[in-house]
Amino acid sequence: TIEIKGINGAIEARPTTGSKVRVTAVKHARWGADLDDVRIDVSENRDGVRVCVLYPDMQDCDDHHHGHNRKDDVTVDFEVEVPAGVRFVGQTVNGEITADRLDGDAEATTVNGSIRVTASGFVQATTVNGSIHAAMGTRDWRHDAEFTTVNGSITLELDGSPNAEVHASTVNGSISTDFPLTVRGKFIGRSISGTLGNGGPELKMTTVNGSIKLRSST
Repeated sequence: TIEIKGINGAIEARPTTGSKVRVTAVKHARWGADLDDVRIDVSENRDGVRVCVLYPDMQDCDDHHHGHNRKDDVTVDFEVEVPAGVRFVGQTVNGEITADRLDGDAEATTVNGSIRVTASGFVQATTVNGSIHAAMGTRDWRHDAEFTTVNGSITLELDGSPNAEVHASTVNGSISTDFPLTVRGKFIGRSISGTLGNGGPELKMTTVNGSIKLRSST
């Protein structure tokens, strides 16, 4: 796993034909801020490597929960080259996340920003203010998959004939699907639950202000 944890700034991941992960962090300063006040920390764990942005009052990556409301004058944008088979995890607070055509699993989380993530393996994405466009290449996955936002639409593309238990809901928007969906019970407002194929792990898609589209990529 290569995990990127930022606070202010965008994250872009793309595939590479090599066997090495390459991470480039670019700092941007405003209002005469000191770039050296913000550090880039790299640490190893049992799953792989974690790269974190650390502001002056942060000791380590575990302090990231203190940074959600930061308005610092230094932002850090990441570019990540991801080899085949390496799991990508991207997390920021103020910034969009883009991860296109990755050959493996991918997860993306932000608060203020849109997400675009497409991968051959398991995918999930969460934001608050922004839309989500995701594509999952695997037909069968073992874990529950979640795609959630508050202000934005959700478009999810699935390959082949997936097997899952679908739960989708929106308040201000519509829900549409390219797949035959076996529905049980009643429709309640703009909420739907049903079975794709033979059923399986839960596939959850929720928003408040936006539409939900479940599309076939084949």
